[in-house]
Amino acid sequence: MYWVNGIKKKTILLNNRALHFGDGFFTTAKLQDGKVKFLDWHMDRLIISAKRLMFNNINFDLLYKEMLHAASYSNIYSVIKVIVIRENNLRLSGYRCSNDIEPLRIIYVSKLPKYYMRWIRSGIHLRTSVMRLARNTCLAGIKHLNRLEQVMIAIWVDKNKTIDEALVLDTNGNVVECCSANIFWRHKYQVFTPSLRHAGVNGTMRQFILQLLPTLGYHIRIVTVGPEHLKNANEVFITNSLLPLASVNSIDDYCYSDRTLFHLLRSYIINSDI
Repeated sequence: MYWVNGIKKKTILLNNRALHFGDGFFTTAKLQDGKVKFLDWHMDRLIISAKRLMFNNINFDLLYKEMLHAASYSNIYSVIKVIVIRENNLRLSGYRCSNDIEPLRIIYVSKLPKYYMRWIRSGIHLRTSVMRLARNTCLAGIKHLNRLEQVMIAIWVDKNKTIDEALVLDTNGNVVECCSANIFWRHKYQVFTPSLRHAGVNGTMRQFILQLLPTLGYHIRIVTVGPEHLKNANEVFITNSLLPLASVNSIDDYCYSDRTLFHLLRSYIINSDI
């Protein structure tokens, strides 16, 4: 089900800048019991993305209400995706644009991928991706619409039938994330996750876990390291707002069997009402 600027429809004009340039940003959240999980954090992400990409004239109060309306369909759907596109000005051509036009607000609700339940139940297998993420501090951390890197990684994963996801590095060889999730690893009472200063997406579940871990007695280390740093981990897990948490069974030839922190975090996430 789709809404465009609050109106239920599935079509937009072909001159939109998302189609031509990927000019926009998005967030994806879980619907549950008539609510958007982590709604305030998703709104913060949209606001930060708008500022970073120099969008003007976005009615965030109206967008908030539209998201609440979409959440009322949570008895049928379990995923909400919000896309904001800079509208085109017919008087201008090429990359130039006029920021005095109100952007398009697209909301889409759908069902969870079926394989997520298998990931949660059985864990996942990763392989280090041959495709790397470009380093760009302007775009790092946000969900902009230029996702060709992730598309290519996903195609590569699908061709490797023995794996579920990819461990993704940046062009300097540092661990960043997975194709569609953030990654954490634990060694004793230290928990590591990659710095997203130059590439990657700062997921809402990542933010939640970073806040939660100190209250559980764990020390957080945000690091810029290569994949060899994960070889000595006791356990590895990934997060995104839809999963929201899955343990990692293996990365390339290294296997992990400890699920201590995974089980602890899962109990807190299940009982969270954020």
